[in-house]
Amino acid sequence: MDSARPTRKVIIKEQLATDVEISPADLAKVAADAIDAKKGSEVVILDMSDLIGIVDVFVIATGASKRRISTMIEEVDQRLRGHGRRKLRIEGLDTCEWVLADYGDLAVHILMEDARRFYALERLWGDAPRIPWEPVDTCNSHS
Repeated sequence: MDSARPTRKVIIKEQLATDVEISPADLAKVAADAIDAKKGSEVVILDMSDLIGIVDVFVIATGASKRRISTMIEEVDQRLRGHGRRKLRIEGLDTCEWVLADYGDLAVHILMEDARRFYALERLWGDAPRIPWEPVDTCNSHS
């Protein structure tokens, strides 16, 4: 062993890991904050880890317009990139009725109000525990 050469973690672009690990639940809260910042509503975070094997957490939200949904997804993507995450794929941007962004262990669903009521993801996945999250109250924060 060459003790003069320091060992360091090599991060490959395609890896989900970064030098500082952040849990899927914490990533979901980053995504929820991004959605809230762009005026998304009815944000819910579901722990899917014990229910399906392909994703740990769902973030589900409602957008008031196609333009706003597109803006929310852009903000989520930008903030998650700040944590070393890139989306693996995205579906639904052509219509923005239901946009799904896949980040590996995190899936972000943003739906128009009618689509949200119709697909009722929270009811479909009613056994999934909710992860607590509250929007930042910018009017009452004085710190």
